[in-house]
Amino acid sequence: MKKNVLVSVSTDPIENFQDIVDYAKEMQGIADFLHCDVMDGIFVKRKTINAQLVNNVNANSLIMLDVHLMCDEPLKNIAEYAKAGANIITVHYEAFKDKNRLQKCIEEIHNCGCLAGLAFNPQTSINEIKIYLYNLDLVLVMGVMAGASGQKFMPEVLEKIKELDKIRLNNNFSYKIEVDGGVNLENAQEIVACGTDILVSGSFVFKSKDKIKAVKSLQNI
Repeated sequence: MKKNVLVSVSTDPIENFQDIVDYAKEMQGIADFLHCDVMDGIFVKRKTINAQLVNNVNANSLIMLDVHLMCDEPLKNIAEYAKAGANIITVHYEAFKDKNRLQKCIEEIHNCGCLAGLAFNPQTSINEIKIYLYNLDLVLVMGVMAGASGQKFMPEVLEKIKELDKIRLNNNFSYKIEVDGGVNLENAQEIVACGTDILVSGSFVFKSKDKIKAVKSLQNI
């Protein structure tokens, strides 16, 4: 049976904030989500869009918002991104010095009416995040180190995707597996075959001459 692959197009390669709103309008009805890459300049070196821009995108487009918080201690930011219109809010495992706050953060995302996601960088093992899986709607596997656009996908994370898929099947969990970083037409088929449900695409789609065709090529993997 052919798998239904979802595509979340990323804001990361876009430098001009108004262009993000225009991109959201262009991608609505084509891509499944707009992947809003939020960086605070602390957890990662770069600083990008904030809740005000997410709100602006939400007010001017109909696309579902997949908000990825690459922020230090993001618990304090959840309510404002939910209010801005996020449908999914994903936080980073590595951003929490106190892991008890991570569990509170997942609960806060749900309390705000959003789907809860947990992202982790390539060096983090599945064993570290296992205890949170039962309460997640989405697990975001980073195919690159968080914080920089245009990096090449690290093939070693394929085994982590397979492991997450196996855990999901064996425990009857319902979380979706999303992969972000270096995804393109050359590696997407293998990434999906490992159990991925959602492909995040930044440069591959945004820099394509025909963006609509690029999205559909990933959806039809």
